[in-house]
Amino acid sequence: MTADLTLSGNLAGARSYETAVAMTRRAEAAHIDELGHVNNAVYLIWAQDAGTVHWRAVATPKMQEELVWVALRHEIDYRDQVVEGETVEVRTWLGPASGPRFIRHIDIRKPGAARFSAKVETTWCLIDAKTRKPKRVTPEILDLFGVEAA
Repeated sequence: MTADLTLSGNLAGARSYETAVAMTRRAEAAHIDELGHVNNAVYLIWAQDAGTVHWRAVATPKMQEELVWVALRHEIDYRDQVVEGETVEVRTWLGPASGPRFIRHIDIRKPGAARFSAKVETTWCLIDAKTRKPKRVTPEILDLFGVEAA
């Protein structure tokens, strides 16, 4: 994860594109593939960074020590290319939580764009850091994010 990431917006209650927390990313030369635009894998890194930064912003140090999120599934749709030097806004919000699983949505688009450059839906699983076994998403975690269980 990149260390220089800052989120804007309300950390709790991110339940839609309009209420999402956001960060800005800039397409650097290292992000560009042979077709001259941001490589598909970079969008996934930006999506993971947004989710990780959001978790670290709301979770207590004890939670961060005891709990780990792992990705079970990523689904990505690509619509508009991003080229070197362009800036994008990466918005993230939470979908339903069920048992140890949480759905996280990511929308990556250029400022003012009507459509996304990439849209990601990830199924995350909460894991006990010590035992490495799935752990149910608790009401306390739901409260931190300002969302409800499915």
